[in-house]
Amino acid sequence: MFYLYTVYSLCCLALLVAGVIEQRNHNRNLNTIPHRVLVNGIRGKSSITRLCAGALRGGSKVVVAKTTGTAARFIFPDASEEPVHRKFGIANVVEQIGIVRRAAVYHPDALVIECMAVMPALQEINQSKLIRSTIGVLCNVREDHLAEMGPTLDDVARSLSRSMPEGGICITAEKDRLEILQQEAAKRNCQLIAVDPESVTDREMAGFGWITFKENVAIALAVAKQLGVDRHSALNGMWSAPPDPGVLSVARVLYGSKRLRFANIFAANDPESTYMNIEQLEKQRLISQPLTMVINCRPDRMERNGQMGTLAGRVQPQHIVLIGEMTRSARVNVPADLQSRVVDLGGKLPPERLVSEVMAVTAADASIVAVGNIHGQGEVLLHELAALPSWEPQDHTKAESMLRPPTARSFAVDGETVFLGRTRR
Repeated sequence: MFYLYTVYSLCCLALLVAGVIEQRNHNRNLNTIPHRVLVNGIRGKSSITRLCAGALRGGSKVVVAKTTGTAARFIFPDASEEPVHRKFGIANVVEQIGIVRRAAVYHPDALVIECMAVMPALQEINQSKLIRSTIGVLCNVREDHLAEMGPTLDDVARSLSRSMPEGGICITAEKDRLEILQQEAAKRNCQLIAVDPESVTDREMAGFGWITFKENVAIALAVAKQLGVDRHSALNGMWSAPPDPGVLSVARVLYGSKRLRFANIFAANDPESTYMNIEQLEKQRLISQPLTMVINCRPDRMERNGQMGTLAGRVQPQHIVLIGEMTRSARVNVPADLQSRVVDLGGKLPPERLVSEVMAVTAADASIVAVGNIHGQGEVLLHELAALPSWEPQDHTKAESMLRPPTARSFAVDGETVFLGRTRR
């Protein structure tokens, strides 16, 4: 028995020593990177990570970045990238140690990394032990992951605040719960900077070859300003940055005689972000009525299914198509006056039938918005639509050209970065 206790004690001691050594090596790697930007929030983290990296590259900074979102990517200083390989395909916050070690090899000026923790305790560990950011980004507070961070949005705001750097700077575009964020920042002696999305002009937004939001661009400009990159250089860097695989997109598909626009909004799987995306697309005339709203339901996301059903009342589509499993969770939350517009295609339908049923209820020259969650029948639908031919608009207007290739515009940048409560030129 004494022998077993001795072996057990030696094993524990060996693990302790190994842990101390790994932490010291990790701290050494962190110290070789002078600026570390940790991007947290509910929606848009991957896009903001790429925009921040692009803005800093525009200022001739050596930048390494890592996203987690739709497809985890390690982004090299020259903006090339490769997938982050995970054992058994399972994400774990410990992978950040390897990312920092790999980033340190390039001796970068900055590391921009997306927070991959959801549990509040893990968010704090991610900041205090794994990244030790000098600049934090808390993009927004939305209705998602309520089981882990909720149940209320105030609780979500406090949970996300655990990633704020103590004695550092945190940049946010959140407005509704800004007061809570200010309180949490004060506890950590952290300077909170709230950006105004309207400080980004429509002319500046026109330089992007994909769909993004003024909130995201305003945050990236504020990060760049903190690191000494001027607005013009930052915008040029963002315009030339490659978009995230999960970026909001619209495709033109031809199905028989029907010319349709299909908007993939699966990545924005909380109701507020989803509605913002739909509004943005309508504003840019990339989609229009009549509208078919496809809600993909998952059996492990019952609450989200219901939220998307409720959202149909704000969108007011011509048809509401339910696909996936446990579609009843969405159907019962569709407003009573829209129940007659619901088409329930629940279950695992064959791919050909799924597409034909969706197209059957969609009018010619209509738009389809796919919301909810991409996994399951959503992936099947996207795969089948990708095989359909496209069509070209006759007028070739700017609004019709959605996925134009990104180019660095040469027009002069005007405007100023406006922070709520103060202005800096």
